[in-house]
Amino acid sequence: MTQSWIKLVADESNPIAIADSAKTADLLIASCLAAATNGDGNALFDLGVAFSTGSHGVTCDLIEAHKWFNLAAVGGHEEAALCRSDIADEMTAREIAEAQRRAREWLRAGRAAA
Repeated sequence: MTQSWIKLVADESNPIAIADSAKTADLLIASCLAAATNGDGNALFDLGVAFSTGSHGVTCDLIEAHKWFNLAAVGGHEEAALCRSDIADEMTAREIAEAQRRAREWLRAGRAAA
């Protein structure tokens, strides 16, 4: 059995590898967003991880991370609830309120589309 691995860190000496890495990261985020739109709790969690760590081509953004962890936690993802709590310790009350507002907006948009 063979495994293939996607290299997520670009080789800076190779411009083609950098472009390929950026495309891969974009595809990963796009596929997570599509799955999240369909209510996939793991995709919501993965988006939270990406935004909390600044991985897969996104900038570290704790407000967005909290939003995605919150949405996953509401759906029953236990690890997301723990991660949401961890990053909330690093956020102001105003940032948490903004993250919660964005989560509510995401939920409203989903209901409107249904």
